[in-house]
Amino acid sequence: MQHFVTISGNIGAGKTNLSKILSEKLNWSLAPEPVDENPYLKNFYQDMKKWAFHSQVFYLSKMVEYHHSLSKREVSSIQDRSVYENAEIFAKNLYNQGQMSFDEWETYQLLYKSLLLRANPPDLLIYLKATPEFLMERIQERSREAERNISFQYIQQLNTLYNDWIINFTLCPILILDLAGTDFKNRPKEQDEIVEKMFSVIKNS
Repeated sequence: MQHFVTISGNIGAGKTNLSKILSEKLNWSLAPEPVDENPYLKNFYQDMKKWAFHSQVFYLSKMVEYHHSLSKREVSSIQDRSVYENAEIFAKNLYNQGQMSFDEWETYQLLYKSLLLRANPPDLLIYLKATPEFLMERIQERSREAERNISFQYIQQLNTLYNDWIINFTLCPILILDLAGTDFKNRPKEQDEIVEKMFSVIKNS
């Protein structure tokens, strides 16, 4: 039986590491976050208010298309980052910070809801829960060029949205993994425990 599992969580939570680990352990297809070049990205960084809506609509359409293709695969898949996070976290944060107008946000929400109608939910969503302090430490450790200017305040804003979102998420079963004191990247026993919990939730849903 094929399964479709998606991993969600804030920047630095370890989504990519966990998706690779589970893919290798279970011999499932790995579905990394799409890296299609956003044609609006350069303009967005120059004028966020003008281009936030265009940029987010592009990301949303690509992620829904990708999600739809994954849900139709004939093999089991692990997805790095869910389609829901684009709208519920990143686009919402831009709106909260005044980078999208009310009308743009309303239009974006209408599009998001209509696109979701054609996107079958995954069998399981794994949420990697972590404190902003934990996430900033991870971000600094991996020292990626693109993340160099990420502020603690930004991570806090996203984390608040993530925690609010996951409480109200009902589209599919959820497995919440609290990352405090964990190191699944380097501890095979923790990896096995995650796999066991994952199948338990799927089986009992």
